[in-house]
Amino acid sequence: MKTCTMMCLVLLLLASCAAWISGKEPGPDTNPHYVANREPLNENPFVLLPLGSVKAEGWLHEMLIRQKNGATGQLDKLYPLVMGENNGWLGGDGDQWERGPYWIHGLITLAYLLEDQELINKTTPWVEWILGSQKPNGYFGPDKDYPNMPGVQRNNSADWWPRMVVLKILQQYYSATGDARVIDFMRNYFRYQLETLPGTPLDNWTFWARYRGGDNLMAVYWLYNITGDKFLLELAETIHEQTFDYTGRFLETGLIRNLENIHCVNLAQGIKEPAIYYQQSRDYKYIESIKQAFADIKKYSGQPQGMFGGDEALRNNIPTNGVELCSVVELMFSLENIVAITGEVPFADHLERIAYNALPAQVTDDFMERQYFQQANQVNVTREDRNFSLNHGGTDICFGLLTGYPCCTSNMHQGWPLYVQNLWYATPDGGLAAVLFAPSRVTARAGEGTEVTITEDTNYPFEENIRFHFSMDGSSASFPFRLRIPEWCSTATVTINGEVYSKPSGNQVINIEREWNNNDLVELSIPADIQLNRWHENSVSVDLGSINFVLKIEEEWKKVINTRDPEVFGSHYHEVTAASPWNYGLVDVPEDEIKNHYRIIRETDPASFPWNPENAPVRIEAKARKINDWKLYYGSAGPLPYSIQWGQKVGEEEETITLIPYGCSTLRISEFLRVGRYSVME
Repeated sequence: MKTCTMMCLVLLLLASCAAWISGKEPGPDTNPHYVANREPLNENPFVLLPLGSVKAEGWLHEMLIRQKNGATGQLDKLYPLVMGENNGWLGGDGDQWERGPYWIHGLITLAYLLEDQELINKTTPWVEWILGSQKPNGYFGPDKDYPNMPGVQRNNSADWWPRMVVLKILQQYYSATGDARVIDFMRNYFRYQLETLPGTPLDNWTFWARYRGGDNLMAVYWLYNITGDKFLLELAETIHEQTFDYTGRFLETGLIRNLENIHCVNLAQGIKEPAIYYQQSRDYKYIESIKQAFADIKKYSGQPQGMFGGDEALRNNIPTNGVELCSVVELMFSLENIVAITGEVPFADHLERIAYNALPAQVTDDFMERQYFQQANQVNVTREDRNFSLNHGGTDICFGLLTGYPCCTSNMHQGWPLYVQNLWYATPDGGLAAVLFAPSRVTARAGEGTEVTITEDTNYPFEENIRFHFSMDGSSASFPFRLRIPEWCSTATVTINGEVYSKPSGNQVINIEREWNNNDLVELSIPADIQLNRWHENSVSVDLGSINFVLKIEEEWKKVINTRDPEVFGSHYHEVTAASPWNYGLVDVPEDEIKNHYRIIRETDPASFPWNPENAPVRIEAKARKINDWKLYYGSAGPLPYSIQWGQKVGEEEETITLIPYGCSTLRISEFLRVGRYSVME
């Protein structure tokens, strides 16, 4: 009897420890293997896997290697003024605001994805100094302001905002290592916030924290799901109340459709806050507000690559308005969280559109230089002022390390690594979900705890077939396997071991629940039709699945040694000018004849790195005519002529033009005017 009682106590203790590690009390509706929302937070359809569970393969792995060998792995040497040993987040008297944490957030994610000890070692001094900087009251980080110094930000040491980025670093570090110090550290800091925020609110030092409070809120819920500390829910309410009211402004005042004064990156980051808070409120109006925001973005400010006009300020949908690189990676991060919380397919489709168009186009092939702004219609990358809301010495669209403004130099590193981490999720019922598609491999526990590896063999987004190869610890395991069917796919085909399983329609996540065996093969075919979507001045974009296709323009690259202001914009930068005509309009064709007028050409042996004009794995040939009066204006493609104009001056000859994926281009026309018969009656 005594032995039985002792054994029961041991089993009870082990069960309690397992519940703490998984982040929840045991229950029939929660994933038993991974940290997920605990009551009273809403149960999310997807659960983030620990960092390192998902590995990139194929072209995506090549992207990560180029980051390692490029600026991500070398920024301390390339940008020592800010990322060197005197950085405030290393205890020095240098830059102590957002830039250092930005870089380390991307670097630490990349380092553990690649299991690269050299990169991990670069992050260690930052993590250790941060963990060692905490005071007895819970405050951490730099605590002394210094006079202004050119090129560094060091006079807002107590600002809440950069600490939100640091919290994301610590979450990633804990996810990869399980270092228990992070839990105590964050608990103490959040107690400090609970005591301090009522008298020193988010916008006490700068307005940035008020617009970006959603990142703080995410970290609070993350810790709550691990510890269950009730005070964290009280703190979450305080943070939500002090954060900019995105929900009300999206639903009631038309923030986006009225082009109200909001910084583009604040919008890209803040758009997720209603979804983050929805987990606690469970009021669907918060999700509705995000849907309204994205609908307004597309109509009033949107561009074909999935982004919105925002060259500092939010702009309208003119295709030569700038798109900031920080907005690109932050909107991706927002959508990654929105997808996990809602499980809704259009959000995942939108995320892929940004990742496979806007992101690769804005960074050089070697990941050493980037643009501060990109343009949807970008035909002339030169140093000169443009019709942006803010110009930085005319360098904004030049490729360089410091052109435009250096926040993007620091923040661009999170884009691909976080995307890799979010390709796959666990599900509350012990399953796995392939939500975003790319060549990859996931190793995770499923069902009753079997370790499963699924290899995703594909050249997506450049092909429409995806093959999932199953292997597991043991001969078989039963668990649900979910697949997203994109909204743009009218009918998909799913086969299991060569036999047709189903032909689902688009805009859904299908669930395959069965006993899986080693060497099982699931094949997903998601064919896409060419779509012509309407934009500014009745122009059209040419889209195929998640890819926007743009005019291929011959490029001339020129390295410019910067003797004018190298201390501000770097020692050199690159300009790119057009060596072939760009002023084409597409010949208008009836919608039911699009297939006959657009020819798709796929490479049979695609290159390992696809993102340049030479290596484009897919091309489209189309008919077009030159628009004689469409010329450069103010350094950019001139105002887009209306489609279709009466008496339009066009070239006599109909020409065949080549379109390539947006992400493969530097120079491009993404929004085409149409050439055809004028009529206002049809």
